[in-house]
Amino acid sequence: MYDDKELKEYRDLLETPEHFEEGFDWKTVAGAIFIGFLMMPGSMYLNLVIGAGIGPAARWVTIILFAEVAKRAFTDMKQQEVFLLYYMAGAAMHSPFSGLLWNQYLVQSDAAKMLGLTEYIPSWVAPGIGSESLTARSFLHRDWLVPILLLIGSQIVQRVDHFGLGYALYRITSDVEKLPFPMAPVGALGTMALAETSEERKTGWKWRVFSIGGVIGILFGCIYVLFPVLSGLIFTESVRLIPIPWIDLTRHTEDVMPAVATGLQLDLGLVFTGMVLPFWAVIGGLIGQLITFIANPILFEHGILHRWHKGMGTVDTVFANNFDFYLSFGLGLGLAIGVIGIWHVVRSFRKGPGGVNYRDVFKSHPGRGDINFWVSIAIYLVSTLAYVLLCRWLVPDFPWIFFVLYGFIYTPVISYITARMEGIAGQFVSLPLVREASFIAGAKFFGYHGIEIWYAPIPIHNYGKATVDFREIELTGTSLRGIIKAEIVVFPVVMIASLLFSQFIWQLAPIPSAAYPYAQELWHLQALNNLLMQTSTLEGNSLFFQALNGSYMGAGLGLGLVTYAGLNALGLPVLLVYGVVRGLGQHIPHGLILEVIGALLGRYYFHKKYGAMWRQYAPVLLAGFSCGMGLTGMFAMGCTLILKSLGKLAY
Repeated sequence: MYDDKELKEYRDLLETPEHFEEGFDWKTVAGAIFIGFLMMPGSMYLNLVIGAGIGPAARWVTIILFAEVAKRAFTDMKQQEVFLLYYMAGAAMHSPFSGLLWNQYLVQSDAAKMLGLTEYIPSWVAPGIGSESLTARSFLHRDWLVPILLLIGSQIVQRVDHFGLGYALYRITSDVEKLPFPMAPVGALGTMALAETSEERKTGWKWRVFSIGGVIGILFGCIYVLFPVLSGLIFTESVRLIPIPWIDLTRHTEDVMPAVATGLQLDLGLVFTGMVLPFWAVIGGLIGQLITFIANPILFEHGILHRWHKGMGTVDTVFANNFDFYLSFGLGLGLAIGVIGIWHVVRSFRKGPGGVNYRDVFKSHPGRGDINFWVSIAIYLVSTLAYVLLCRWLVPDFPWIFFVLYGFIYTPVISYITARMEGIAGQFVSLPLVREASFIAGAKFFGYHGIEIWYAPIPIHNYGKATVDFREIELTGTSLRGIIKAEIVVFPVVMIASLLFSQFIWQLAPIPSAAYPYAQELWHLQALNNLLMQTSTLEGNSLFFQALNGSYMGAGLGLGLVTYAGLNALGLPVLLVYGVVRGLGQHIPHGLILEVIGALLGRYYFHKKYGAMWRQYAPVLLAGFSCGMGLTGMFAMGCTLILKSLGKLAY
């Protein structure tokens, strides 16, 4: 793995800086308020309308605005100040209270009624069907007090927990084992583009490339987002020049490819994403998807995909296929990925560089703002204990020993495996069905019956991905002290803004409804998939057990391992191997074509034209495109919220 050529290109994009600064000042505080009260509502709205928020775009829009203000004040923003704005925007775009919008739908959903689960959803998730708050579409009601307090408490623990085991593993894998973390430079390069001074912009390339992407994003956003929104405000129905979220071709191809979900998602952002993603990972995903296109008609002919019938669209086809085959098969594939990841970690220990002194983990970098290693371990222990006690209080009937095993045994093991995989190959490792299997075991062997456990904040976490975040912070020369101060400032702003705008958006129209087309199209499928799994801990013949098939799971595990072994024996790139194995699962494939187009353009046109520099151009170009899309999305959201608010005030 250390010799993979493509990974070396990513590994060498940036060098670790010698100088670190906090970057925390008044601009950071103003940025937190700007992000929370202007960017977050736009992201929430677009998530419901087109299924993609302005998460990346919000970061770039915020940075550009503050950079322009700084320029007119005859100053420039430091790289660390830019990164703190970038970091805070990422934290804000998660919008914690958006989860309550999903919860209110879930408790009222047709899926819950169809599966007979409505009465089992606990009141600390969402008020029951008879609550006035659901009729009035309001979170500002006493029935929502417990869910809101629970959400705030868990968010506090989560933000503190961020600096626990994830940071400790970063110190081990980056400082001591000195793993390359090949994907971390990709995340750091975009912020560096906007940290250029006025003089650097005249001679540098980053701002120019970012601007090109921004113009393309604005032009496409006007067609894809702005025009449908404005036409919907003027006419009774919105006019969509490009179908959102996709063109569904499943009913047109059902005679040729039965039980295959076909379609095309015409989002130009997928092309730019394909340019940034590792080429062989995209091609591997395409190969895996083509195999499923061939396999599904065969499985249908042999009666395995028996729930599918003609006339089904994409959503129904995917759900039926998942129920019949791909739920079990996909779990086997996921298990194969986990086994491959564990094997690579073991192999890296054997082949890795010798002379690693793990005592170096206690040495701190003087300017980096390091947290004491033992303090980070203490944060992890205390936060995990808090999760255990909270789960014990919320689900007293579930055996508490599982909570202890989740937090103190499984979590550190899988987190370290993932941290090493991220550090070596930029790959995330997860073992499927661990959480679900433990819930089912609790029901089968310990007499637990209910679905509360599925909603409890159980301490199964994978902190391996956090190591990449800390590596990005290091590459930008930002002191950890600045990150901690930014967390303290942004948290209350995010919580208040998220609650207020969740309330406001819910008041505008029921969620989901025609006003929010993406939610109306896909939330039903997501609810069916989630609730189907939850039936496994209830008495009787669970639908989940009907869908789970051990032989199909074994086939997925075997095929995943055989595919990996065969491709690896041929000496093919490691990212192609992962792409094929992951692509064999059943998911909505409509965006894959544009991703592949982007990957081919990047490798065979732009890479040949610009050489090795293309690796640095691509993420900055994608950042600019996201910014342009975000600007049009924010404008569309502003027009919608203002006009609909005026409409409500008129009556």
